[in-house]
Amino acid sequence: MRRFKLLTFLFLLSFCYGHAQMEEYSYKREIIGVTEQWQKITLSDDIFGKVSNDLSDIRIFGIQDNGDTIEAPYILNVLSNKTSDQEIAFNTLNASHNKSGYFFTFEVPSEKAVSQINLQFKQQNFDWSVQLQGSQNQQEWFTILNAYRILSIKNQSTDFQFTRLTFPSSKFRFFRIHINSKKKPDLNYASITAHQITDGELRDCPIKSTTMSENKAVKQTEIYVELEWPVPVSLIKINVENAYDYYRPITVKFLADSVKTEQGWIYNYRSVASGILHSLGENELSINSQIVQKLKLIVHNQDNTPLSINSVQVKGYTHELKVRFDEPATYYLTYGNKKATYPNYDINRFTNNIPATMSTVQLGNEQSIEKAKVKSTEVLFKNQIWLWIIISALVLLLGWFSMGMIRRKTKEDM
Repeated sequence: MRRFKLLTFLFLLSFCYGHAQMEEYSYKREIIGVTEQWQKITLSDDIFGKVSNDLSDIRIFGIQDNGDTIEAPYILNVLSNKTSDQEIAFNTLNASHNKSGYFFTFEVPSEKAVSQINLQFKQQNFDWSVQLQGSQNQQEWFTILNAYRILSIKNQSTDFQFTRLTFPSSKFRFFRIHINSKKKPDLNYASITAHQITDGELRDCPIKSTTMSENKAVKQTEIYVELEWPVPVSLIKINVENAYDYYRPITVKFLADSVKTEQGWIYNYRSVASGILHSLGENELSINSQIVQKLKLIVHNQDNTPLSINSVQVKGYTHELKVRFDEPATYYLTYGNKKATYPNYDINRFTNNIPATMSTVQLGNEQSIEKAKVKSTEVLFKNQIWLWIIISALVLLLGWFSMGMIRRKTKEDM
């Protein structure tokens, strides 16, 4: 009988503890389609506004048939671009020129594919058109880049260089650079790189509204972008209509917090990235992944006419969880707990043993997790008159005892 009572007590204790764990979180979604030990979950956009910025308050709990609560370990995987650069040794064969310009020829003994050539010149201000060719025998040349601009501007207000040749991976033994210039380019340094990019999974962040205005007092174009939901943002692309050359510093800020005052709302924006809008590139700004909903882009026009900006695109990398489901249960993705810290799972130390491919499970509709109601303690004395009566009585009682002690002490002294 005692053993039965003990087991019953332990069962109720574990049941209450398990449910208490889930009650620490605000939301849950049932995980539908758990059929294998390893499966993955793609986090939808409407979740990020209810989790902590570092995503540390995500848990996966399972409720078993007997009422026990278990926790499934997971690894958060952000499908971002992976880059690797390997510098390749080469030989500079010759530098020559003719009426059409100047030539620099490099020999690459390695059979690795080349995708970047970085150039540095002693000149600080130039604007040159470049042609890049490749050959296996220096007899037959193939064009890799044509009319590719390299540029350098340096003055009191600007220090900008665009001298990197980027092209599809090419396997040639010889590379020849032709610079269309009347003045001799003084090549100070060159490097050849095998630059490999493993594309991540970028997806568009739905935009709710975009507004633009000109702040003539400080010569800035201000662009306000509001997204449908707070989501992780990793890349911002600005589509500029102007066909002429331009070079404009740009600052990207996000709304950190807001305060309501008697004069209205005060919005506090925090800088998250900066860069240059220029006519030579794609005008894409990469930022460290940040959960944001409202962005403010500031284009510094200086003394130039404001640019005609067609649109702004905001993108973020897909976030997914790789989960190990060890036991049969009804599993829930739970989130929304400001006090939670990163979970510490064994699988983080054995990532090589996680399957490379796995099926995706779906998430059900969001449900609010009901909190245990805390019974408020009733006030012992609802009527303050009674409270004062009791206090007064205590004071009189203490006074009576004090007077008695004084009388006894007086008698003893006499």
